[in-house]
Amino acid sequence: MLHETWLRPLATLGFVVILATIFSPRAGGFPIFWHTQNLANVMRQISDIGILAVGMTLVIISGGIDLSVGSLLALSGTVFAHLLADLQWSPTASILAALVAAAMFGLVSGVTVAGLNMQPFIVTLAVMIGSRGFARWLVGNATIDIGFGDDYAARIVQFIAQKTVVVPAFLVVCVVALILLNGTRFGRYLFAVGGSESAARLSGIQVSWVKIRVYALSGLAAGVAGILHSCQTHQGSPNAGIAYELDAIAAAVIGGTSLAGGRGGIFGTFVGALALGILSNLLGLRNVDENVQWMLKAIIIVFAVWLQLVGSKRTE
Repeated sequence: MLHETWLRPLATLGFVVILATIFSPRAGGFPIFWHTQNLANVMRQISDIGILAVGMTLVIISGGIDLSVGSLLALSGTVFAHLLADLQWSPTASILAALVAAAMFGLVSGVTVAGLNMQPFIVTLAVMIGSRGFARWLVGNATIDIGFGDDYAARIVQFIAQKTVVVPAFLVVCVVALILLNGTRFGRYLFAVGGSESAARLSGIQVSWVKIRVYALSGLAAGVAGILHSCQTHQGSPNAGIAYELDAIAAAVIGGTSLAGGRGGIFGTFVGALALGILSNLLGLRNVDENVQWMLKAIIIVFAVWLQLVGSKRTE
């Protein structure tokens, strides 16, 4: 367990760091990758995906999947920008409303999965489509600019957009999820449900309630990511976050979370998100075409799942 939870993700991260060091462009003979500003940019760039991946990890450990996180990020950012800029709500009220909106769609996923005993893939696919459609309907497919000017709301957006806010927010989400997963009864229930739902039910665990809560938490995490994303891009766009669920799943899987459920951890997901971020940063520094980056990510996901299967067979 220690090997899978810590060493394998760290080995993956170490391999990516070595690649980044070797192939990074140089300025004055020193790799640009290791410049302090570049490392800070890596941490900022992975924060949105990292927060989504944390929520995704909890869901996958419970034996599910959440394909809606990218759309919920877009929904949260759109609601936040719409209320703040168009309806002139206060920043606090706009933030709370955006978080509630994302969490409620996550709750819908959980209630449908648990109450109707439907496959999470189908349910969250429907929520992915429906939530993005709702976001587009809400603003008439418009992109709402925020964070410009000198008024109080603009200053709040500019404050949230800072690296010194975005990165600590990501770390706080990781710590809270780590405590929730490893230090609470609910966390133990997640592992139990993901390991064997029937055994968990026989042991007295309210499986349906566990599923409802974990999807609501995933939605809430996506809501946090959406607000951060909106502030950093200075806009609320219903088209934001497309395919972000791919990166979130990749980070979780690379970090050692089993798609079969019942095994995984937040530390591994953090390392997986960091490894993906470093790889994307390296490819960006080398001016590699974005489409090629997508193909490489697909290969990485397949390779990470294959490593999990190999590791599982060796431990049997």
